[in-house]
Amino acid sequence: MSLKVYGIPTCGTCNKARKWLESHGIAYEFLDTKTHPPSREQIQSWVASLGTKPLRNTSGQAYRAIDPSDRQAWSEAQWIDAFADNAMLLKRPLFVADGRAIMAGFRGSDAEMLSQLQG
Repeated sequence: MSLKVYGIPTCGTCNKARKWLESHGIAYEFLDTKTHPPSREQIQSWVASLGTKPLRNTSGQAYRAIDPSDRQAWSEAQWIDAFADNAMLLKRPLFVADGRAIMAGFRGSDAEMLSQLQG
């Protein structure tokens, strides 16, 4: 399995996830979404796997800057466009195994995390 972790290096949750992966001997590649934003095609694939709601970084400034009525009314295509225009809208970290998004965010017990990462 090829595991990629998308996030930003200054994100505390991303750093916690990276340390956790290393402590469990899980190989991964870290990709900084600020300097190397994902393509629209990648985002479309992630949305197909997880949906738009789990991918939304609801605690970020970029999300809060969107009018609440727009957040409710946007279609999947509008969310994909928004994610492609501003990668800070994506929940971090985002785990992608062999090109397929498997998990957004880093929350849960060790067993839950291992189960999700091992599919």
